[in-house]
Amino acid sequence: MSSVMSHRQLATEAWESLFRAQVSVARKLQADPAFKRVNMREYDVLFNLSRCPSGWLRLNELNDHVLLSQPSISRMVDRLEQQGLVERKTVPEDRRGVLIRLTHTGRQLQRDIGRDHVRDINRLVGSALTDAELTQLKNLTDKLRQSVVGLPG
Repeated sequence: MSSVMSHRQLATEAWESLFRAQVSVARKLQADPAFKRVNMREYDVLFNLSRCPSGWLRLNELNDHVLLSQPSISRMVDRLEQQGLVERKTVPEDRRGVLIRLTHTGRQLQRDIGRDHVRDINRLVGSALTDAELTQLKNLTDKLRQSVVGLPG
């Protein structure tokens, strides 16, 4: 067997390394006290709603934007609504559609957690890599993401 790794083996090992790095960083981030009030999946919902220019986002669009897979986004939104962090309303022209937005309390919580989250990301990722390495990592992961966006399934 050749000592040079095949492209297939290299792709597999690169993916494994990327995935393990992401899981390691995510575990450290989740352990932060900032995530005692809401977990990372719930924060992801709050973060995506905070970025919506109109303030309102359709439930199905929210599901398309969250980073962490969430098969039961509707139940999560129910829990966030019960906590007073989001509110919902029916789309006037489409009675089956549901719009969601942050409440004042939800927006403030997202900002508070966001500040801590950015600090922790910088501590874990920013301190491990140089600016050039961070730029290279971002470029590579953007390229990877773009290459799979149009693939089926």
